[in-house]
Amino acid sequence: MNFPIANRIADLRPSDIRLMTKECERLGGINLGQGLGDLQTPPLVRDGAINAILEGRNTYTPSEGVTPLRLAIAEKLKRDNGLDVDPEKEIIISSGTTGAFAATLTALLNPGDGVLILEPYYGYHLNTILLQGLEPQFLTLSPPEFTLAEAALNAAVRPNTRAMVLCTPANPSGKMFSDAELAIVERVAEQHNLLVISDEIYEYITYDDRRHVSPASVGRLGERTVSIMGFSKTFSITGWRLGYAVAKASLANAINLVNDLLYVCAPAPLQYGVAAGLQAPPEYFQNLRAEYQRKRDIICEGLNDAGLTPLVPQGAYYVLANISHLGFPDAKTAAISLLEQTGVACVPGGSFYQGGGGENLIRFCFAKDDATLREAVVRLRKFRS
Repeated sequence: MNFPIANRIADLRPSDIRLMTKECERLGGINLGQGLGDLQTPPLVRDGAINAILEGRNTYTPSEGVTPLRLAIAEKLKRDNGLDVDPEKEIIISSGTTGAFAATLTALLNPGDGVLILEPYYGYHLNTILLQGLEPQFLTLSPPEFTLAEAALNAAVRPNTRAMVLCTPANPSGKMFSDAELAIVERVAEQHNLLVISDEIYEYITYDDRRHVSPASVGRLGERTVSIMGFSKTFSITGWRLGYAVAKASLANAINLVNDLLYVCAPAPLQYGVAAGLQAPPEYFQNLRAEYQRKRDIICEGLNDAGLTPLVPQGAYYVLANISHLGFPDAKTAAISLLEQTGVACVPGGSFYQGGGGENLIRFCFAKDDATLREAVVRLRKFRS
C-alpha cells in the first residue's frame, strides 16, 4: 500500500552536503565537505557532563533549561556580547541551534509569512522555513565582500515579509556583518516592523582580530531580535545538540512553549557539561581563534597552490573557492571531478543559492586536525596538474 507523503515536504530535497559525504565515503576520501569538526572536546566540558551523569542528573529538566546553564549564559552574554539578559525569562535552551531556529519560526510566524534570507545561505535555514509553510525570500550578496547595501535590503522586503535571518559569522561565506551593516538592518527592520533572527553559532571563531558583533546589541535591534547561539562549534560537540535562543520575555515565552512540545528539554547531563565549559578562562577562546586561523591559512594556501581561488573568510570554519576560470559547467560537476581526481570532498556552491549564483563556487570545511588538513592540501595540489 502506498501512502501519500505530506505536502509540507514536497519541496524539500536531500542536501548536496550529504551527497558529497556519501561519495567521499564510497571513495575513501578526505571529507572537507560536511562540517564534521574533529577537534577534541575540552576536558572541562567532557568532565562536567560525566560528573553530571554520575551524580544522577539524568531526568527531565525544565523546558527552558537548567538554572546553572542559563545563569552561565547570562554572564557570558554580558561579558562577550554586550547583552543584559534575564536568565529566568529570556533564555531558552534547545536541541541545537537548528532546534532553537525551528521553535522560533513555529512560535513567532504564521504559514504564508515571508522570511528574507541572504544568499549564500545555510541550507537548514531554508529547509526549516519551507517545512513551516513560510515563504522564503532572497537577497543575494555578491562575493568576495558580500556587502549588505541598504537600498538592496529595502527593495527585497515584500508586503508579506515578516522576518529576516542573519548568520554572522556566516556559513558558508565566513562573512561577518559590520556595525554599519547592522545599523542598516536596524533601520530597515524598524521601517518594515520585521523580526530579526540572528544565528551566531560561530561567534568565537573569528579571524585577524575581528570583533564579533551581536545584532541584538546594536541600537534598538534587541527589541525585535531572537539571538540563536550554541556550543557545537565552540566546544567541538556537534553531536551533543545543544543551542539556545535569547529574546525579550514575551518572545522567549512563546518559543519555550514550542520548544517544550518539540523537544521536551535538552539532554540534562550535557547541559551541565557546557555550563562548566562557559567557565573556561579567556585563554581558551583566544586559543580557539588562533587554532582555527592557522587552519584557515593552511587551506587557503593549499587552494591557491591548486589553482582554486579562496574567498578568505572573516570567521566560521568554511572557505568558498572561486572556480569560474576552470571551465566546469556547474559547481556539482567541479566538486565531483575534484573528489575523483584528488580524493578530497567539497560542497558545490549551488547548495547555498536559489538563483544559480553559486555555480562558480565550491565550499571547503577546515575544522580538521592538522595532519588531515595538510594531507588534503597535498592532494588538492594534484588537481592543478
